Amino acid sequence: MYGEHIRVRLAAPPVDNAANEALIAWVAQRLGIAKRRVRIVAGARSRRKVLEIDGITAEAATAAFLGPS
Repeated sequence: MYGEHIRVRLAAPPVDNAANEALIAWVAQRLGIAKRRVRIVAGARSRRKVLEIDGITAEAATAAFLGPS
């Protein structure tokens, strides 16, 4: 975690949307939710992305990535 941002390194190439799909799959798996609940709302063609995740609070998402504080 870097400030309020989470840094993720993917093995998928940034070709044919493969990296974006891998990111969505990883986030959904980490949160234990369906992939359809995770969307990239900004930065789809950039290294920095903004995700929207349905049905989970910011606190629950932070705990899933960092563990309970």
